[in-house]
Amino acid sequence: MYGLARPFLFGMDAERAHTLTLDALELAYRSGLNPLLARRPNPLPTKAFGLTFPNPVGLAAGLDKNGAHIDALLSLGFGFVEIGTVTPKPQAGNPKPRMFRLPEHQAVINRLGFNNEGLEALVRNVERAQRRGGLLGINIGKNRDTPNEAAEGDYMYCLSRVYPLADYVTVNISSPNTAGLRELQEEQALRRLVGTLREEQERLGAKHGKRVPMLVKVAPDLSESDVDAAARVLADLEVDGVIATNTTVSRSLLIEGAEHATETGGLSGRPLMGASTTILRMLRTRLPESIPLIGVGGIVSGAEAATKQAAGATLVQLYTGLVYRGPGLVRECVEALRRRKEAPSRGNLPPEV
Repeated sequence: MYGLARPFLFGMDAERAHTLTLDALELAYRSGLNPLLARRPNPLPTKAFGLTFPNPVGLAAGLDKNGAHIDALLSLGFGFVEIGTVTPKPQAGNPKPRMFRLPEHQAVINRLGFNNEGLEALVRNVERAQRRGGLLGINIGKNRDTPNEAAEGDYMYCLSRVYPLADYVTVNISSPNTAGLRELQEEQALRRLVGTLREEQERLGAKHGKRVPMLVKVAPDLSESDVDAAARVLADLEVDGVIATNTTVSRSLLIEGAEHATETGGLSGRPLMGASTTILRMLRTRLPESIPLIGVGGIVSGAEAATKQAAGATLVQLYTGLVYRGPGLVRECVEALRRRKEAPSRGNLPPEV
């Protein structure tokens, strides 16, 4: 069915198509028609962060920023869905247009800028969700008008509000669309912020009688020395996991003159595969095995999902691949990871990138 709908969706503005797709998915779910959109994969239980995921394929943050479609998205067969990024106060994000497709690259450029309805709206949506069939991650950020020196207040507030509701929480310091946000990945800033949040995580764990894992999401544009520094901090502070990676500001892999290639914002989709997997592999060699990784960026087929896992990811996430392949990509990736798990030798694995 997605194949029939895609030409219609690609004929309109990318952000409008995004909203329409979520509304249609919600309607299909409430009407019991979602099985027509995609066949759910068979279970492939995977353990990470002290949790057991029904399968290792998740939805990356950014598609459902307000947590308004959790149940509909889980019904597509994801092992987990990550909502957000959410900020303490509602914000409109950057001026439109701010999302652009690059079909020849199976890519998207966005400069949305953490547009969301705010923390309280997300909390209400999560409280209403039934959350059957998969786990829920909540991705938190800071408001754009909050200076970096005060950023920990925004993150602390978000963490405290979503902690009792989330299966895990992701700290987003790597979006390129909030001015100055990526400066929080610098070693000393990262140590201060994550150290403060780790202390709050432990306090909240004692208060609520459960430990909710906290992950950090990093950018694909880090230098090797940046990765070394980040890995030192994240290992020292014993974070529960790392997501590699967010979108890239690089345009080096795009065809010169391609439509929308010069638009500012974060690039996602197939061109990101190499850079994000390189960062993933570097982190895996620098972090202890006790810190699992989620691989995201460039997965448009089951083969890329298997490559992420071969590079060190325990779990993978999709987003832009869904724009081009539709919900069937979820099952394809689960089955590719199942084959990899059952493969008797590395001779059956996909080539590394």
